[in-house]
Amino acid sequence: MKRICLYFEIHQITHLKRYRFFDIGTDHYYYDDFENERSINNIAANSYMPALEAIQEMIGKFGSFFKVAFSISGVGFEQLELHAPQVLDKLDELAKTGCVEFLAEPYSHGLSSLANAEAFKADVKKQMDMMEERFGKRPTVLRNSSLIYSDDIGMMAADMGFKGMLTEGAKHVLGWKSPHYVYHCALNPKLKLLLRDIKLSDDISLRFNNREWDGYPLFADNYINEIAALPEDEKVINIFMELSALGIAQPLSSNILEFLKALPLCAQRNGNIGFATPEEIFNDTKSVGELNVPDTLSWVDEERDISSWLGNPMQREAFNKLYSVAERVRIANNPMITQDWDYLQASNNFRFMTTKPSHVGLDRGIYSSPFDAFTNYMNILGDFIQRVNALYPDLDNEQLEQMLTLNRNQDEELAVKDKEISRLEAKLEKVEKTNEKLHAELDELKKA
Repeated sequence: MKRICLYFEIHQITHLKRYRFFDIGTDHYYYDDFENERSINNIAANSYMPALEAIQEMIGKFGSFFKVAFSISGVGFEQLELHAPQVLDKLDELAKTGCVEFLAEPYSHGLSSLANAEAFKADVKKQMDMMEERFGKRPTVLRNSSLIYSDDIGMMAADMGFKGMLTEGAKHVLGWKSPHYVYHCALNPKLKLLLRDIKLSDDISLRFNNREWDGYPLFADNYINEIAALPEDEKVINIFMELSALGIAQPLSSNILEFLKALPLCAQRNGNIGFATPEEIFNDTKSVGELNVPDTLSWVDEERDISSWLGNPMQREAFNKLYSVAERVRIANNPMITQDWDYLQASNNFRFMTTKPSHVGLDRGIYSSPFDAFTNYMNILGDFIQRVNALYPDLDNEQLEQMLTLNRNQDEELAVKDKEISRLEAKLEKVEKTNEKLHAELDELKKA
């Protein structure tokens, strides 16, 4: 049977305010609260809530036949919690159905995987803690920001214990291969990979309402028939997109939700197509081979690389300056510094600075140009770095490294102790069960 792996990303931009050079050192609040509230309420009303209600209706109608996966960035979660908690409540309801899987991703929706391994691991762990606390299950599958992946990133994910990752089925990586199989990381075969089907995903998220597209109008039965017509041994069809595609990129007036709701019915009628979550696929599907990705790829723009964020000198300067204080931020463990660190890492801050053309289009918000976005961000970053450095003004790089080494050693010691505690607790539980069994047997002997 062919299985559709349907995944939606939920992330919300935290908009920065206009910040002047002369604000550095005097104003430590960087955000446009009005725009943040306006934008999240707009997307919640016109996309998230209608889409999630449609998915809930689909689960109610089709039960465990229909499965879906989500990931939620930490910064997006915070915006929802503050301004649109009804979205999180709806996700709570979906989580209880058993038909939904929540994936791990960087809390900041940032680019830490390209800069600092420790910052990346901390970023992902923070989001996983949040997901486990909210939905009761710790994610086992990782989705990096914008599906960013390379062999080295896959190695980091494997070291963190993930079963698998999602990434882009880019032609320049796949070559003659198909994205409809499970692959594994070239540096660690324990990490399996699911690859996004670019055409089938973009038919929904980018082209659905385009009257000039030769596939318009797209009907659910034709879409399922296209999947059914794939070669028999191509069993895994990965359809990944932002949840905002349902209602924002493709307006509700386009009947996008009616199309979505018809998919499981058409699949059920076909008889040889079902739905599965990433974890289910990783658990019961073997890899057909390794995927070599020496250069970083993503799901953005035609190039499917990282040039949208780091393609020009402005972007690289801002990126390098931000991560130059990554270790100091981690040592500081200051709540206000950490919150600003999460928001300033978000990848959209760098995308606003791009100078490359994009067929998808880009709303720069308050910025009139890439240079304007760069200037505003660097002003904010200048103030932020001053605050970080002020926490440890007398530490040189050697002393900083000593503190980091000490922290790492302490973390490792705590991890060893936690494992030992877990082992002893399990042993104690086993002894207690044995004692209970012996007491029960003794009572039976006394009665006899």
